[in-house]
Amino acid sequence: MNINRGNPLGHEVIVDSWPNFKAVLSRPHRKVASDDSNCHINTYAAFYHDLDAYRTLALDTDAINWAQSIQIQGNQQGILQVSQEAVTTKNVPLSALPYLTYLHPDPNKLPEHRLDPSFTMSTLNASHVDLVNETWAYGGNERSRRYIASLVEAFFSFCILDPNGQLISWNIMDHAGAQGISYTLPSHRGKHLSAVIGRALSMRAHSAGYPVYGHVAPSNVHMQRIQERRGNQKVSDLCHYCIHGEI
Repeated sequence: MNINRGNPLGHEVIVDSWPNFKAVLSRPHRKVASDDSNCHINTYAAFYHDLDAYRTLALDTDAINWAQSIQIQGNQQGILQVSQEAVTTKNVPLSALPYLTYLHPDPNKLPEHRLDPSFTMSTLNASHVDLVNETWAYGGNERSRRYIASLVEAFFSFCILDPNGQLISWNIMDHAGAQGISYTLPSHRGKHLSAVIGRALSMRAHSAGYPVYGHVAPSNVHMQRIQERRGNQKVSDLCHYCIHGEI
């Protein structure tokens, strides 16, 4: 999603054949994927017209560096199937994290909420990285911290600061252009802060030509209902982040 918008994370595109390709992978350049243990940065996006073509590209060529901890994502069921085959053929572990994808067709129609005038809307910066990392469900270590720092530096984000300038709520676009890491401190929930930030980020992304979308865990029924109330549409069946290695 970001390759044709400056390619801030240094990805490249691999296809099974050209010009009539049937499978596509995006992957980080070798110099970017320098930490073999960081699956957050060693992220691949996959798409195929023909599952066999994707299977061959993934398992029978050097398109994927199976020696690293990696993450493969895409909105097609065959991606998980090939990752399951890689467990045996490549002797790698697999953690499959399920998700649903929601898309908003017109962020101008997102509900508006007034922000408490004592609060301030801002954007994330380097001083916020530690708190974002500590509260992220997949964070809390140095690998995730480096990933979050790269997002803060390269992508759109919005946050809300309390009257003392302390960070209390935020949302940041991830490497695939989705609304990724979102969180509100428990003491400030129920004030529509996530809705205020989500609308701001959606409008900013939309103005830059990005689709407005995000992922929700199937177990998070509460968030699914929120997505639907805000006018988001579910656009995929159950898909998975395929993580080969340590999170």
